[in-house]
Amino acid sequence: MNNLSTLRNFFFVFVSSLGIGCLNYIQDVNLYADGSGVMRISYWMKSSGNENSVIAEKIGLFNEDSLKSAFSSPYNTIEEIEVYADSTDSTMHSLIELTFNNIDSLNNHKSFKEYKFSLRDGATGQKVFSQFIPPIATGFGVNRSDFKIQYKYTFGGEIITHNAQEKEGRTLIWNYTLSDIGSGKTILVTFKPFKLKETPYWIYVLSGIVLLIVVIFLFRKKKD
Repeated sequence: MNNLSTLRNFFFVFVSSLGIGCLNYIQDVNLYADGSGVMRISYWMKSSGNENSVIAEKIGLFNEDSLKSAFSSPYNTIEEIEVYADSTDSTMHSLIELTFNNIDSLNNHKSFKEYKFSLRDGATGQKVFSQFIPPIATGFGVNRSDFKIQYKYTFGGEIITHNAQEKEGRTLIWNYTLSDIGSGKTILVTFKPFKLKETPYWIYVLSGIVLLIVVIFLFRKKKD
């Protein structure tokens, strides 16, 4: 498993074949106006037995080395990868945190080649962001409504228009099942980036006064 697309698709097929039931996948992104940002990917599944846990780890779903290989690229920096089991509810978890300088460049990443990230200029002072959510295949006889997928984006600006199901301040949330995704979905957002705060006028005045005092002090000292 050397890329996320293969890993993700196999993940759903594998889990469905085991009859594990509900599965959760979350992609959480903080996106800034210059295209840089932070992406956190997490997924977890119910562990119905030690054998399933071993199989899942061996194929790379819950293996740190495999995940590091899948997410390593010149287009992002891996900040953290964590894999753990929660004995309180018998679940297995994988957490991946990445930073990137330009979300458009992730289209060149082997793990995101189907996502079609796009951040472009819109109307004056606005940005338009989009991402494609590719379809995911599963085994036959699987209840595709049991598989939960969430995309969460927080934008560095005022949200103008969007097609999300939920909005929490500057954070937009899209919740889907595999049935909802069908042949694919598109995330679409228009936002107005926050302007960098202008330096207050009094700062310049104060700086000028301080500079003048220093010059006068040095002049008098030299004269003495």
